[in-house]
Amino acid sequence: MPRTFLKLFPFALLFFLCHFTSQAQYKDDSLAHELIKKHILLNSTKQTVPGYRIQLFFGGQRDKAYEIRSEYLKEFPQTGAYVIYQQPNFKVRVGDCHTRLEAMKLLKEVQPFFNAAFIVKDEVKTGF
Repeated sequence: MPRTFLKLFPFALLFFLCHFTSQAQYKDDSLAHELIKKHILLNSTKQTVPGYRIQLFFGGQRDKAYEIRSEYLKEFPQTGAYVIYQQPNFKVRVGDCHTRLEAMKLLKEVQPFFNAAFIVKDEVKTGF
């Protein structure tokens, strides 16, 4: 009887290892699927993506920043204009460009009115 046990022991051990490994693999797959679902949900609720805007103004004068924003909106009412406060300065940024090419096109349109305008990387509203 001991010889039979010794002959069968490797097969029994292999069977149990395969069984527990497959159970662990299933648990890992289940966890991965849950994490993927959470990632998709988080991204679907996110309102911004990395992109580009055109900066028109940078300075400490709040009134000047809002004046420039108003001037811009008179000429380009179809695009967004944002006043951002980063202590102690205000920035006026415009547009929600998803690519640098879009930003360059907007910059060409804006520069005749705001000659100091330039492209900056920023979080932009999703538009897809």
